[in-house]
Amino acid sequence: MQPWRPSASWPTAAPPVCPVSPVCPDPGPKYRGPLHCLVTVAREEGLRGLYKGSSALLLREGHSFATYFLSYAILCEWLTAPGHSQPDVTGVLVAGGCAGVLAWAVATPMDVIKSRLQADGRGPQRYRGLLHCVVSSVREEGPRVLFKGLVLNCCRAFPVNMVVFVAYEAVLRLTGGL
Repeated sequence: MQPWRPSASWPTAAPPVCPVSPVCPDPGPKYRGPLHCLVTVAREEGLRGLYKGSSALLLREGHSFATYFLSYAILCEWLTAPGHSQPDVTGVLVAGGCAGVLAWAVATPMDVIKSRLQADGRGPQRYRGLLHCVVSSVREEGPRVLFKGLVLNCCRAFPVNMVVFVAYEAVLRLTGGL
């Protein structure tokens, strides 16, 4: 398995998540920070290396954000009490949490592929591109591989998006719905 490494399509503010290998001792961090990572990847793999996984990222983002906002709007409509124009705070919390979970359910397959493409470092590469990564992964590990991490993402997404949408609605109300 290739060591994990971020690319330009990976948010630099996210905490590093490295697979733990019980066989090999941890060699320590390869990068001293985001800028060092950027320079090292550019030097070792060229500009193209900075964009590994970006095609999968773009495919992930479009439909997951459409699902996110559409499901939030529909759930808010369902959770709004008769005679009211907006849901109460509880309705916003539930709609936001569910919207986050639904968005990750849609996004996870491409997120798995993005992560695999990013981890496919220099040297002999395992994948020739996005489609080859999808086909190889499903052929070798079955279709469930595309949903690795979904439960953990959903456990995080529900409370995070509850708060996100309460804050979103509060800002809308404070600004008069700019």
